[in-house]
Parts: sequence; structure tokens; C-alpha cells
Amino acid sequence: MPTCRRKRVVLTEPSQALLQVAETNPDKDVYYLHQTGEIFETYEAYAARMSFYRLKQFQCEVTGKSGLDYFQALESEQQEAQTMHSRFPEPLKAAVLKAVQWQVVGRLDHLVEAVFDRFKDRYFADEKVYVDVQGDKFYARILRVIPPKCGLNSIDTAKQASTSTSPPVSTPEESVQIHKIGGDLKVPTKEALALDDPLKYSYNVQILEEQHDRSHEKGKLSLKEKVKWSGSLMEVQCAVMSRDRLAFSKSILRRFIRDCVHRDAAVASPWTVKEAVAKHYGVDSVMPEETRKGVETIKRGEIDKRKKAWEDKEGPPTKKQKKMTAAQEERVKALAAAAEKREKEAREKAEKQKAKEEAERLAAEKKKKKPIRYPTEDLDIHISEKDKKTGVRVQKPAPSRTILPFAEDPVAFESFLMAWNFLVVYGQPLHLSSFTMDEFEHAIRHSAAETPCVMLGEIHSTLIYNLRTVPFSRHSAVLSLLRLKDALEDGHKVYGVTIEQLTAVMADVGNNWDRVPLRQADLRKGWEDALLGCLKDHATTANFPRLREILTRLLFAPESNLESSASSSSSRVSSATPQVLSILSVPGERYYSLPPADRIAILAFMCNLAVTSKAIHTHMDSCEEQLTALRKEKIEINRMKKQYTEEMNALSGEVEAKQNRAANGAEDSAVPDLSDLSDSPSEEGSESASVTSGRRKSSSRQKDLRQRAHTQAHSKQREIARAKVAAEKQAQAEYRRLDEEVNKIERRLEGIEREFRKLLGAIRVKPLGKDRFHNRIWWFDGLGSTSLLGSGGVVQYGAGRVFVQGPTQMDVDLMSKRDDGIDSRRHEEEGEGMLAPNEWAAYTEPEEIDEFMAWLNTKGIRELALKNAMTKWWNHIVPGMRKRLSDVNVNARLPEARRSTRVKHTTGHDISREPYMMWTNRRAVNSA
Repeated sequence: MPTCRRKRVVLTEPSQALLQVAETNPDKDVYYLHQTGEIFETYEAYAARMSFYRLKQFQCEVTGKSGLDYFQALESEQQEAQTMHSRFPEPLKAAVLKAVQWQVVGRLDHLVEAVFDRFKDRYFADEKVYVDVQGDKFYARILRVIPPKCGLNSIDTAKQASTSTSPPVSTPEESVQIHKIGGDLKVPTKEALALDDPLKYSYNVQILEEQHDRSHEKGKLSLKEKVKWSGSLMEVQCAVMSRDRLAFSKSILRRFIRDCVHRDAAVASPWTVKEAVAKHYGVDSVMPEETRKGVETIKRGEIDKRKKAWEDKEGPPTKKQKKMTAAQEERVKALAAAAEKREKEAREKAEKQKAKEEAERLAAEKKKKKPIRYPTEDLDIHISEKDKKTGVRVQKPAPSRTILPFAEDPVAFESFLMAWNFLVVYGQPLHLSSFTMDEFEHAIRHSAAETPCVMLGEIHSTLIYNLRTVPFSRHSAVLSLLRLKDALEDGHKVYGVTIEQLTAVMADVGNNWDRVPLRQADLRKGWEDALLGCLKDHATTANFPRLREILTRLLFAPESNLESSASSSSSRVSSATPQVLSILSVPGERYYSLPPADRIAILAFMCNLAVTSKAIHTHMDSCEEQLTALRKEKIEINRMKKQYTEEMNALSGEVEAKQNRAANGAEDSAVPDLSDLSDSPSEEGSESASVTSGRRKSSSRQKDLRQRAHTQAHSKQREIARAKVAAEKQAQAEYRRLDEEVNKIERRLEGIEREFRKLLGAIRVKPLGKDRFHNRIWWFDGLGSTSLLGSGGVVQYGAGRVFVQGPTQMDVDLMSKRDDGIDSRRHEEEGEGMLAPNEWAAYTEPEEIDEFMAWLNTKGIRELALKNAMTKWWNHIVPGMRKRLSDVNVNARLPEARRSTRVKHTTGHDISREPYMMWTNRRAVNSA
């Protein structure tokens, strides 16, 4: 049997339920794995098992080859088994199997050793062996085995060679007695050798052909003598006989026994030959009574031995003692008390010594303990008393559960969140403008039929247009309801309507939903009927469990007045008494009477179908291509930014160096000029000194030259200063230009990050991260067709909140395994904000986000990544939350105006001025 991770692969048995079904319904379709004979009820189980078998992680148990799939390992084992059975001597198989039958041996290796020692010098008729004749080995076949009582005296094989070709025939009595005692493992080895010595057996063999040519030995025979021995008969003993090592050795014997026998897992269970193998080789499969008693005796002895060993660990049983006198009892008590006291003192001393050694060991380990490298696993980081004193926040700010849309129904909230995110993210392929979560919530709650909600009509119309491209089955809902009728009792009613009545009314509504035009100019008139037709052809009771209830509400109305029914339906808490609907109606009149949970269920169902449409898949492929282009652009922009930064650093260094050189070199450049100019007139003055009459003229001339030299020096300094200022201005201008380029690049990188978020959100929505307790933090703004910034840099938001989702059940189990006190720690550090698995809550205030960021510990891996992500988008998260709060406060002037009803509204309030009613679809293409 192939092994996987050193364990044998156990085949899957059919379940009891499947066996019972097979008895009642023999024609039931099942999945059959013909390679192993396994039967599966579902295709998922069959595929999972086949996938497991195809993994390259199995090992051939015989050869040890690894890296195989199950079928390759099984084929390898079968090939090796065939090779082994073809090599193992056929006459020896029955004798070995009879010897191992019912043997109680602990390890297979010990059994193999015992069998090999018994049969290595015992041969059977029709075996092929090697016979040593005068130093040469010949291949021979045993024709007859002569037991000791019938054997002749041992003689030299060379003298007893015969030329006869007709082999003698062994009698039945002889064959019965051959190795009967020696092959019985129940008989001790020494006794078996004494009673059935293999050295006393003789064998009539016939030489087949020369097998080994020992040319290096002195006793080599000539070719003529070799031919002479071929085909001859002779009588030999086991001393000159041997088997081929490829046919009989401990390794091949072990493989043969392991392939043919098995053993139960109970204590002292005997080795048993497999039933099919025993039947083939004539091995008795029924345990004799004597053998059974012997096995039971061995089993009892083994159990008693284990029981005794266990009792020895607990201490020897107390023996029954004779009755003692009072003095003896007092003496025994005193001795016992003294012994107990000494034992207690010794125990206390040992415990103190052990505690001292443990303290020393811990102190030594603390000194040697390596410092923790941060970041590390979040749950390994505990807030110490020192951290608390320094002002580290211990408890997380509690997110609100009640502020969630439709918080009273967690299932409805998750469906609502999924539907809103889908409509906003895929607004471009759906041709639907974006809207906020608050506007979507108010549209779902809108129930005033006399004032239709444009947003509801646009959302349903775009989804209907999209679902026309998705394959569907005509009247699938009707057929599904009829099948449901067979499973229910006769006359079963929902809202007072039977399935027969419902299907009869459905037959005439929405049949041409896939062709009817839904024009934006006509406010998508008729979208309610098209919606019912879409549900008729796409929905079934299997993929849409509330199908019957919703269709009944859309096609039937109550008998009571609309006003009274509207007042009850406008309540956010549904009535406990089921409403009776008995008057035929149309979806256009009845849609706005649907409760929000049913509207959300319809939208969630349609969004799940729309995911499979070609338009959505094409949009996702386009987003992948745009992401690739953005990645390349980001690499190029970062390269340019690095280049500009290096140039700016070089310019800064050059300006500083020039300023230093100018400060030191201005004076040095002026001194030589003055000296040079002053030297020339002094020389002229010396030449003219001999002329007495020109002394006064030379002095005045010298004065003019000095003045001219000073003027030239000052003009040269001014030129140098002007050049220096011009160079500095040019460097500063270049620096400012590069700084502006870097600022442009940074703004472009920010835009690329926003585009990345939009495109990635269209492929897969991922949380910002997880906190230490695996709570997931979600921020849904800026995904898909929405944008974080509007025209002119105006802040935009979609949800305007940060949502928190509790850990999954798997995360909770992993935390419990890692830390037994995780619940108490969560209560301490989360308080009221502790969420159940997959429970939702939200932060709506920027101050709450500030407190949450302060609570995060950057020493943990998860919280460090989460804080980095929130810091990256901080300039969009907080302004979006503030913008939403501002809009909510503006619209809170009339709190009850948010909840539209079918009753007469408050005087002076126009519901059409609500933000969700003023929304328009600027991406609509069906405006004709």
C-alpha cells in the first residue's frame, strides 16, 4: 500500500447513508474511482480525492521511491510484487506460509529471521539451486527429497554421478514427512535440529547447465568435462547446495511475508495469511483449537505482564498481615510517623533545592536571553505596568454596532454592503453614477409610491440590462415553485396565497423583460415588471430562498386600505402577524411596499448574477492592463525623482562651495593688483630720480596712478560680485525648477496610488489590515468607479466610515490554541468593542480613529502594517469622515424626513429635495 508522510493511505469507505440509499434505490448515480474501487456520492468528494491522489507526495512502500502520485506508487508496488513473486522459489512459498500462519511474534523482522534460519538449509522438490561439483557451481533442479530415515550414507558426489536420465519418483509418505518438524516454528530451534536435522537430508538433483565459471581456481574443469555433467543426475546434501541470492534472501523473504500476511492491532495478535493467498497455497485458514488456546494464553500473559509493570510503577500491593497486639501497633505507628517525618523533611529539602536550582537556571537564561526583534507576533506583545504608567493606551475605543445600516439584521447588512460595493465599484461597465452609502440606504428605505425614487429605477434597470447578457432558462422560477409544491402539503399558503394561484398570475407578467426598452427619459417606466420577469427566468428556490415570499408580495395586495397598510409597513420593525394578501396587483404598485430586507435580497441576488456577465469580466481585464501600465509608469517616475533629487543635492553642494571660495578669495585677488600697479610707478620714479627738475611732476603722476589702480580694483571686485550673484541666482532658479519637478512627481505618484486603489478595488476588495486580535479593518472609499477627490480637489466619500469586522472562527481557534487566556485579554484590551466572529461595527468620528491609531502597537507585525496603511491614506480617511458628518448634520434638520412613508408628509417638507432623490445618473446610455 503506498504511503503518504510515512503513513499508509486508507481507502475511503462508502457512508452508511449512501449504503442505505443504494439498498432502496439501486439505480442511484454515484462517482466511481476505478483505480481504487472507491465510491463517492458527490462530484466534489470524488474530485477532492482524485486531487489528493494526484499530489506528488506518495512513496512506494517496497522500493522507497518518493515524489510519486498515488497511482505511480501503486504501479511501482505492483511491479515490484510481480518481480518478487516471480523470483521467490515457488515450492518454498507454501512451506513458508504454513510456518508463519498463527505465529505470535512482535516484529516482522524477528519473524523473518526465524523463517530464514529454519529454511536456509532446507530444500524442496522442483526447486532450482546451485550445486558445487569439484569446485565449479552448476545450476540444477531438485527432483526428489530423501528424508533421513530413507537416505543412504553420505558419499562423495563425484563418485556417485550417474548417467541415467529418468528421475526416481518420491512416495506420498516421504513428501508428507519432508521438513515437517524443522519447518514448524512452534518447535524450538534446538529441538527442531535434533529431531529433523537438515544435514541428514539427501536430494536427487539434475544438472541443467553450468552457471558459474571460476577460472581463477585450480580445480577448473575442461570443456569436455563440463559437457559431461550437463543433464546428469546425482544425489547431494545441503552442504554443497545453495540458492540464488536474488531468489532467497532476508530482504526478499521479508517482502514476500509482508505481501502475503497481515496482523490485527490488538495485543499479541497472531500473523495470519491473507485468505486469498491461503486458499491458493493450501494453507489452513481455520485456527485449530490447540493453536487458539495457545494464542489466548500468550495474549493473557502479555496483558498480565503489562498490568504487573503498571502496578510496579504504582507500588507493590499491600500483603495481608496478621493481627498485632496494642504495643506492636503503637510501635508501628511511631515508626511510621518517624519515617513519614523524615520523608517529609527530605522532600521539603529536595523541593527547596530544586526551587533554588530552577531560580538559578532562570536567572542564567535571563542573562543569556536574546533581545526580541521587532516587529514580532502581535499576541506575544503584552502591555507592561511600565507602559501603562507612561500613558500607553490599554483599551481600544469601542466601535458602534447600532449605527450600521440595517443593524437589526446582520444578514441584511452584509448583503446591503455587498450590493452597494458592487454597484459603486462596477459603475463604469454598468453605466451607473456613484452614490454614497447613506443615499443608497435612504433609497432602500423609500416607500412613497406616489414619489418614485430615480435611484432605485436606475439601479434595477442597469442590472436588468446587464442580466440580459447572462444565460438563463425560461420560467425557471415557475418550474422551481411547482417542484416545491410537490414537496409541500396540499393547500400550503404563504401570505394567504397558494403556489397554484401564484404561478397562474406569474404567467402573464414580465414575459418580454429581455426586450422591453427602459428609457431614462421616461424614468425607466416599467422596470418593476421587467424585474419580475428577470426573477422568473433567473431565480429558483435553490439560488434564491425568499423567491416565493417576494413574488407573492409583488403580485398580491392586502384587503385593507392602503393607508393603514402603509403605516404598518413604514415601521422598521416588521409585524409578528403575517399579512394576508388576497387582491391581485402589479409589481409597479407593490414594489414600494416590500420591506427593506426583501429589496436588499433582490439586489444581492442580481449582483451575484451580474458578476458572471461579459461586461464585468471585460472591465476586470481592462483594469489588469491599466495596473500593468501604472506599475511601469511608477518605476519610470521614481527613476526621474531620484535623478532630480541627486541634481538638487549637487546644486546645494556647489553653491555652498562657491560661497566659501568667494569669501576667502575676494581679498587675495585684490592684493596682487594693487601691488602690481604700485610697482610700475615706483620703477619709473626711480629712473627719473636723477632728474632733479621732474621730482614734483613724478610725485603727482604717482598719485594719479594709485588712484586709477584703486578704481580698477574696485570695478574688478564689483564684476566678481555681480558674477557671483548671477551664478547664485541661476543656481537658485535651477534648484526651484528641480524642486517644482519633484513636487509634480510626488503629486503624480499620489495620483497613481489613488488610481491603483481604484483599479485594485475592481478586481478584489481587501481590508486595510488586521489588529492584534485579527479584527479586519475595512475602508471602502475610492474603489472602482468612485474617486477620493472631485474636480478642483474637493473631498469625496463613499461610505465615510471605517468598518471593523470580527475575526473568523478559524482565527479565534488559532488564538485559543496559542494563548489559553485570550478571552480575558480580549475583554481587558477591547472592552465593549469585543466583536463576535464575523460581527460588524464602525467608527464614524475622526476622534475615534485617532484613539484607535494610538491604541495600535507598532511592535506587532499586523498592527504595524495596519498603521502604515492607515497613515498612507490618512489625508483621505479623516476628511471624508468630516465631510460625511457635515452632510449628515445639514440633512438632520428634519430627522423624520429620512424615513419616507406612504402617509401624508409633514406640511412644508418636500421629500423630492432629499439628496438621494436629487441624484441623477450621468453615465446612463439608454436615454433614447
